[in-house]
Amino acid sequence: MADEAGARRVGRGAAAELFDHGPVLLCHASLTARRLGLEPPPRSPDRLDALELFAFVRPARFCAPSPVGLSLALGKAAPVSVEDQARALREAAFDLLAELADPAYPDRETAVTHALTLERAHWGWAPHVLAALNSQPVRERKYRGAGLDVWTRLPEWEDEAPTGDPGSRPVDSESVRIRLEKLLQNAGLDEARPSQSDFAAQTAYVFAPRDQKDQPRVLLAEAGTGTGKTMGYLAPASVWAERNKGAVWVSTYTRALQRQIDREAHAVWPDPVERKSKAVVRKGRENYLCLLNLQDMVQASALGNADAVGVALAARWALYSRDGDMTGGDFPGWLPGLFAVGAGAQAGPANLVDRRGECVHAACPHYRTCFIERTVRASRRADLVVANHALVMTQAALDGARRARGREADAETALLKRIVFDEGHHLFDAADSAFSAALSGQEAAELRRWVRGPEGRGRRGRGLEQRLGEMVAEHEAARQALSDAVRAAAALPGEGWSGRIAPPSGEASPMGPVERFLAAALEQLRARAGAVSTEFGMECEARPATGELIATAREAAQAIAAVEAPLLALARGLEDVLDDEADELEPASRARIEGALRGLERRARMTLPAWRQMLAALDQPDEEQSPDFVDWLSADMAFGRVADAALRRHWIDPTVPLEAAVIQPAHGVLVASATLSDPAAEDAFGLARARTGSARLIEPPREIRLASPFDYAANARVIVVNDLVRDDPRQIAAAMRELFMAAGGGALGLFTAVRRLRAVYELLGPKLAQAGLPLYAQHVDPLEVGALVDIFRAEEDSCLLGTDAVRDGVDVPGRALRLLCFDRVPWPRPDLLHKARRERFGGRSYDDALARGRIAQAFGRLIRRADDRGVFVLLDAAAPTRLFAALPEGVEPLRMGLAEAVETVEAFLNPSPLIGDGSGVGVVPQQV
Repeated sequence: MADEAGARRVGRGAAAELFDHGPVLLCHASLTARRLGLEPPPRSPDRLDALELFAFVRPARFCAPSPVGLSLALGKAAPVSVEDQARALREAAFDLLAELADPAYPDRETAVTHALTLERAHWGWAPHVLAALNSQPVRERKYRGAGLDVWTRLPEWEDEAPTGDPGSRPVDSESVRIRLEKLLQNAGLDEARPSQSDFAAQTAYVFAPRDQKDQPRVLLAEAGTGTGKTMGYLAPASVWAERNKGAVWVSTYTRALQRQIDREAHAVWPDPVERKSKAVVRKGRENYLCLLNLQDMVQASALGNADAVGVALAARWALYSRDGDMTGGDFPGWLPGLFAVGAGAQAGPANLVDRRGECVHAACPHYRTCFIERTVRASRRADLVVANHALVMTQAALDGARRARGREADAETALLKRIVFDEGHHLFDAADSAFSAALSGQEAAELRRWVRGPEGRGRRGRGLEQRLGEMVAEHEAARQALSDAVRAAAALPGEGWSGRIAPPSGEASPMGPVERFLAAALEQLRARAGAVSTEFGMECEARPATGELIATAREAAQAIAAVEAPLLALARGLEDVLDDEADELEPASRARIEGALRGLERRARMTLPAWRQMLAALDQPDEEQSPDFVDWLSADMAFGRVADAALRRHWIDPTVPLEAAVIQPAHGVLVASATLSDPAAEDAFGLARARTGSARLIEPPREIRLASPFDYAANARVIVVNDLVRDDPRQIAAAMRELFMAAGGGALGLFTAVRRLRAVYELLGPKLAQAGLPLYAQHVDPLEVGALVDIFRAEEDSCLLGTDAVRDGVDVPGRALRLLCFDRVPWPRPDLLHKARRERFGGRSYDDALARGRIAQAFGRLIRRADDRGVFVLLDAAAPTRLFAALPEGVEPLRMGLAEAVETVEAFLNPSPLIGDGSGVGVVPQQV
């Protein structure tokens, strides 16, 4: 804690007492409670969380949620010791309050109104905030509203004439090299490296006009870390967009890379006003704030049914947000989790985004200020659209279904002519997710809610009748179809379904045909689940199905068909309205119908038919089964109980629909990654062609491979520790502890299973804390992955434990990441789906290729700049040498015991200045 005398240490008991009773100044109350072994606390005037103050003073501004992150966000040096961090936390609070007292603080009147609202909600910071704001003249008002109706102050979007199809002017290599030099100058960088210039010039190939329909120009480009591939493809993309008046879509797998590409677009359009119209970040609707949901929560908070402080801070953010993006945008993802708040009362993405598919589009009173509609329209006029793989594939699949029925594709995704897939090694997994189907309790209950609306007391939301009743009021057939759909949806799982199909007592009491099917699926799972099942789930083959499963599947299929038929009739009715009243419909009415049709088409023409086909296949003989799919039963577990059960269907090769829906219709496609090829294979790009859908193209893809410019042999070491029992979490924890301490922090521990991560965390945390090395962990700490990585990046000597999501999303240059430790070889999980794919794609060599790719991806996180220095450690003596073939040239794995590994890590990362190697860097003589 910090007091007037400075900072002093207190014991855990005293700290817990102070935390419970206050007054106390802290940073992230829930995380602090976790460190003290306490439950997440409720908000209290005696608990002042500096992060809430930051969210008020600097809405929509970035801050890593830690004392170090606060200091850096305020332009201060990073505090190192815990005493320094305590002092820095208090200084940050004073600095933020002084910022409010500054005469130049913007929009003081609005801030005062918000602060008064927060004072009425008993926010602990309110008296201090008001005192600071009122230190400068504030207009006297007899009455001030709550100020939370931010939708009334947001700018309205404006429609513009369609841009038309882009031109066909080619892009030549010389123009690309010239543009690249200009971009680098704008970014304040030196001239292009030869590999970067070559990469940019060769990517011009995909921006030339194609010669024949369904024969796109495809380039598979592996560009090693440090090549500068983002600038490399932005150069030809910007030239093409400029010459042809069209949009280039850049698609990524992670939100972190979306933000990075958006930042690098500053070099293309340095003027922020121009950039706002030229570059647009696009995500699915479920990522953006829904103003109607915000209005509902504002009203609920006034009645005491929602967290009033959280709602007020979220509303304040909305007023300043760039685009209303709540997941990976400028919304502070840590804000809803600071204090214990009920799930339904929390002012976070779960309750505020358009996740439920119940948008009323033009019928919404906030339609003209809607963040989603504004972003969609902006992307139609942009030169660069930064999207993600999931959005591109989902939209392309929906548009393909529309075109198959002779209807126009969506005005936005019809422009998907030139696509850059960055992080292209993830295309296969993204396609697998986008083109799969799952009949689960959760999905079926969500469909019921989408049709019928919320049926429990106090639930917010709107069913189909509320959304569409007015539109079909004068169309008898459509009105009847709507009524039939609402009635039929009652057969789908309703409130409390999970407790009926898998109650704690074990006595299932399902209601309705779908719940009976899921209960039968659970019985088959319990009887047949194999060794790959864990406490987190079960799975088994769907066939041969038990008699009970087949009987209930027939009933469930009939119930689903009874919902599907009226939804199809309703969709046809709305299409008739569009056609019959084309010359009379107001633009708003047309937009509302088109929006409703998108939801109907996705469910009635894609989801429900897939469910029926899966159910029918359970009773078909093997010879009638499609060789292209894998069907299986699964159950998700949480805290030892069944949370959901499902019948699942995946393509064995999901690039079949990927090629048909996305690749073939495009004119040019660039698939780029730092780890696209497999150097150990006879055909290095063979698997890449297979996993991107380009192997089946008539016009074969071009392939380029550019090595990283970094000197990995000098700046990186790879160690395989060969004297540990990898299945003993105590040994793994002890090894990580010693390695992390030898590195002095800056360490990332990666795990292939959440269970082992948690076990190691409990053993590792206390020892690192005693050494002054903060430890954070995914699936343990109450923070999303992005916030954990932000803290890890800000705190140079912190340590982080995580799984695949961390491996794929970390971009931490410098000393903040200098040691990467894998608990074991990241083999693919041998589940039913992977077994089918292994048979299709090459047997054991397929397993090797996937493991090599994961190791290469993890190693690529370690060295992000030319002056980075790092060690990659694998705690698995059984790791085959062949898996390291994907590592850069000159990097060879060293096999040694733990004690020698600790010495090597310490010597390599903390070289002695007394002995030189001729390069000006001190080294320790290599031990023989």
